Amino acid sequence: MTDRAAPTDPDIPVNQSRSESRRIEIDPITRVEGHGKVSIHLNSAGEVDEARLHIVEFRGFERFIEGRLLWEVPVIVQRLCGICPVSHHLAAAKAMDQIVGVDQLTPTAEKMRRLMHYGQVLQSHVLHFFHLSSPDLLFGFDAPAEQRNIFAVIQAYPELARRAVLLRKFGQDIIEVTAGKKIHGTGAIPGGINRHLTLEERDRLLGQIDELTQWCRDALKVAENYCEQHLDMLKSFASFESNFLSLVREDGALDLYHGVLSAQDALGHPIFAEADLTRFNHYLHEEVKDWSYMKFPFIQSLGPESGWYRVGPLARINNCKGMTTSEADLALKRFRAVLGKHCGHSLAYHWARMIEVLHCIEVIARLLEDSDLLTGERVIKGVRREEGIGMIEAPRGTLIHHYKVDEHDQVQFCNLIVSTTHNNTAMNRAITMVAKQHLNGQPNLDDALLNHVEVAVRAYDPCLSCATHALGQMPLQIELLDAQGQRLQMLSR
Repeated sequence: MTDRAAPTDPDIPVNQSRSESRRIEIDPITRVEGHGKVSIHLNSAGEVDEARLHIVEFRGFERFIEGRLLWEVPVIVQRLCGICPVSHHLAAAKAMDQIVGVDQLTPTAEKMRRLMHYGQVLQSHVLHFFHLSSPDLLFGFDAPAEQRNIFAVIQAYPELARRAVLLRKFGQDIIEVTAGKKIHGTGAIPGGINRHLTLEERDRLLGQIDELTQWCRDALKVAENYCEQHLDMLKSFASFESNFLSLVREDGALDLYHGVLSAQDALGHPIFAEADLTRFNHYLHEEVKDWSYMKFPFIQSLGPESGWYRVGPLARINNCKGMTTSEADLALKRFRAVLGKHCGHSLAYHWARMIEVLHCIEVIARLLEDSDLLTGERVIKGVRREEGIGMIEAPRGTLIHHYKVDEHDQVQFCNLIVSTTHNNTAMNRAITMVAKQHLNGQPNLDDALLNHVEVAVRAYDPCLSCATHALGQMPLQIELLDAQGQRLQMLSR
């Protein structure tokens, strides 16, 4: 798909409209997962007043999951997304572990789930970096629309593209042997896992590790070199201070599967640390706005105006004390030497993302050597509970699944706070900043200029399908406007 920009009133010049203003729409945003649009409001001088990211699809999983049986949930919620189904699968399974009374899985179940998750993060990061973002980085933000796609990357950089495809295939292969299928698997069940690896599966995957590890090193170098060669632009393009939220291991190291909740401000000072995951709603609140189906989470103690935060690879890199694998830890030190310990540059998400790719392949290599994957107890049960909260670091950031289940094993309450939702405020700030930097006073807003706004969105790797949930009612509103755009009547249901 090529990029497309559709002004609301194409025949009205920039400085002349019925309301002495102009609205530009980028609809749809391209090279992201899901459907959304950006609206940019220009004043009579052609300057940007406001830019907003609108999520224009609605899924409603929080409502129709109600009434389903608890063991169905880890399978059903995967249908939120075909890109990161494993993240939802595992977050729901972790919540259901608590409901069936399991606080600590068996070693086999824990390691099988971790292997599944790190395979998922690897393939998702590779997909986003190479297939969706690399056209901007390799050809430039101003490149023609017909060049900004994966087909042009394949033609210009065939070996890079081949490696990207095979790296993602490896991650998908890991998901298949741990979850049963590459997409929408059934491996994680309440209280454990339903399979072991076979010796043949393990050896087949291990046989590829050395070559793939080198490819991950090379991929990291692509992101690292880009950021270092464009350092001035990196520090000005959608760069701003913010709070950061992520899970960390209890000792502060990066952990993508489990940990404690940690939030830091822009200077690295803790807002809260080692927070109990089961009490997350004492730390985080959500609000809604009438122009988006996405929620706007914030840190309760700071309030909605200053309590917004960022999640995902950059947040994890900023929040953690170090990596648990040697090469990724050296890469983290390099990142911090160039960009500082607490980096606010949106484009640095790409560098952070590829550090995590190297970390994932190192963790996968370590896990595949573990005999617990081949044998051992897979499922346990405990004392039944009515509520469960599952939290995991999905590729795009912290993912929260919260359920309440009645005595008949039916879900009575479901709340999902997905990674893209956490980044909602940050993405809106990013596009507003970029729009003001690049679009102000431009008499002709061509496709290349508007692509700068999309680049800001793509840095966060949003999964808009996952993020489309709403609190309360979803109203139907019909407005009747006169020729001057003034509202004459509004009907609401």
